[in-house]
Amino acid sequence: MTPTHKLLLLPGDGIGPEVMNEVRRVIDWMGMRRDVGFEVADGLIGGAAIDAEGTPLSDETVARAKESDAVLLGAVGGPKWDNLEFDIRPERGLLRIRKDLNLFANLRPAVVFAALADASSLKADLVRDLDILIVRELTGGIYFGKPSSIEVHADGTRRGVNTLVYTTPEIRRVARVAFELARMRDRRVCSVDKANVLETSVLWREEVQRLRDANYADIELSHMYVDNCAMQLIRDPKQFDIILTDNMFGDILSDEASMLTGSLGMLPSACLGDAVATGRRFAVYEPVHGSAPDIAGQGLANPLAALLTFAMALRYSFEMIADAENIETACHDVLDEGLRTADIMEVGKNQVSTSEMGAAVLRALDRLAT
Repeated sequence: MTPTHKLLLLPGDGIGPEVMNEVRRVIDWMGMRRDVGFEVADGLIGGAAIDAEGTPLSDETVARAKESDAVLLGAVGGPKWDNLEFDIRPERGLLRIRKDLNLFANLRPAVVFAALADASSLKADLVRDLDILIVRELTGGIYFGKPSSIEVHADGTRRGVNTLVYTTPEIRRVARVAFELARMRDRRVCSVDKANVLETSVLWREEVQRLRDANYADIELSHMYVDNCAMQLIRDPKQFDIILTDNMFGDILSDEASMLTGSLGMLPSACLGDAVATGRRFAVYEPVHGSAPDIAGQGLANPLAALLTFAMALRYSFEMIADAENIETACHDVLDEGLRTADIMEVGKNQVSTSEMGAAVLRALDRLAT
């Protein structure tokens, strides 16, 4: 079997290597049972890269990422590196790969598995069957705008400056992603801004509306202020299908939406860029949960977010929809069987380790493949 898809694995720090190992087992399973070949390479990012290469992300790793069809990332960071200078901390590796690959669209699903509806902090009837997709602009806005600095005045007082800036092309390209995805879902997009206060948000709202009117008349578009959206996510989350928003608002709202599901350990994400000359799109896929250094190496990590992240890669980078759906179904099945890792453990369920959960997913895939 000749490998046809190039994957770069960046396990990173903390529980990253543990959950990535379960993804590798599924990749190997696909090679044996689905006759799908992946050319898999490994690289370093975050604290692991700092320790080995002196930088949170090397030029060589960036080059390898650009040569790959998709990048799967584990997690970065941990207390070991907390005292480093800001510009060389593990998290700078994430910012660099997003910027260097121009990964401007972050897709953050918030899906409530039926078996975990009672694990949400909200009442089960508010979140059961919840399926929201947040599309967050990722390479612009206040996180990247210039100037940004802390100034010291002559009298000893200080002034912090960050710049919130967006352009028409930046807004339209991420809005286009949201509208295209809406055609695959319920054809509804809610664009979230703060247009009653911020000129940048006025521009955002106007450009999103103009793009919709010109090219996506089949999509129902609504607008909502970010403070109202934060409240509505708690009051009536199922009113949303796709939420489109800027970098900072998306950062906040996606974390809020993630807690509707009951556990960060269950959530995947994708970071997508523009299509390149070959037609493929730069993409980095990573679970939302972070490095969780307090449980690293103990077999307690939940691998389902990483496996669901791989399913996103199959869906968006390789158009392997049936295989993506099988992995998603397998994750549903093991939860329906009552298997739980520590982060989602409930009374009366069976707690399993990281590798045991991965093995259960493989058994479920075996059943689906017969």
